[in-house]
Amino acid sequence: MGKGWLAGLIMVMAGTAQAELLRVGFGTNKPPYIFEAEKRGLEVDIIEQAALRAGYEIEPFFAPLERLHQMLGRGQLDAIATTNQMSGIQAHYSAPYIQYQNFAVALASRRLEIRTIADLGKYSVSAFQRARFLLGSEFQAMASSNPNYREEAQQIVRNRLLYAGRIDVIVGDRRIIEYFNREVGNLVDVKQPLTWFAIFPPTQYQLGCKLATQCERFSDGLQALRSSGAYEQIEKRYAAF
Repeated sequence: MGKGWLAGLIMVMAGTAQAELLRVGFGTNKPPYIFEAEKRGLEVDIIEQAALRAGYEIEPFFAPLERLHQMLGRGQLDAIATTNQMSGIQAHYSAPYIQYQNFAVALASRRLEIRTIADLGKYSVSAFQRARFLLGSEFQAMASSNPNYREEAQQIVRNRLLYAGRIDVIVGDRRIIEYFNREVGNLVDVKQPLTWFAIFPPTQYQLGCKLATQCERFSDGLQALRSSGAYEQIEKRYAAF
């Protein structure tokens, strides 16, 4: 869609016209990207503001990723966040709106040797839901052949498993893992040194939509958000986390 269309839409929004409702599914609590109880976060704010510039008002719904993908397929949601074209579901996809940096993480005391994604197959591994699809074909092959691979609906569980010594390796975004250390310190010893294995490329996430027009409009709104400088302002708001 052209710039003229977007400019015209913004002018309409500035008037009395009511924005169209977009039902968007987000994963469960994973600060700083999603503060579920407060219905905000780096990821929530970016999607909300990009959607607003596309003429949408979002209605957020929070649930585990597996459930969100099912709800999208049944038409109970218009779009879901934190997904991409490797998700394994039929959907239309927006331009990437955020990037996560995932790591494999182990207690330093374990002295594990992990140089590649395939090396994870030798250990017990806990990741986030649908990581087996979202992190690429090599990770999917490892997950499929590893009987000690599991995924957690609540990402805080990974921190407890790791520090309690019940799992060899956890996989996730560094900011999420470090944030949850604050919330499990009364249950496990989070002062134990960790080894962070940088074996993953950055993961680009997109909005997955039921209709192509929804994602096209969102992508235009995202471009407007970036061009205005408002995207950087949202990032700065969560930089401390």
